[in-house]
Amino acid sequence: MAFEQNDNSGSLFKNNRKEKENHPDFTGSAKIKGVDYWLSGWTKTREANGEKWISLALKPKEEQQVWPGTAAPRTGGANKG
Repeated sequence: MAFEQNDNSGSLFKNNRKEKENHPDFTGSAKIKGVDYWLSGWTKTREANGEKWISLALKPKEEQQVWPGTAAPRTGGANKG
């Protein structure tokens, strides 16, 4: 049985394929409100006190498509017709 990510959770793993300094130190995936995301994480060090932390980036696994006629309505303008 394949692994199924629980909603509103994710996992990060050490990136053993990192080739360049700007590549993420960690990669993984998450599911938020039913949407699957790729996760990337970079280890950072605070200059002031040497404290380590992780910066994260999320990218949808499948780009959301907006179909004609389904875009969110504009607000604040007057309809003239």
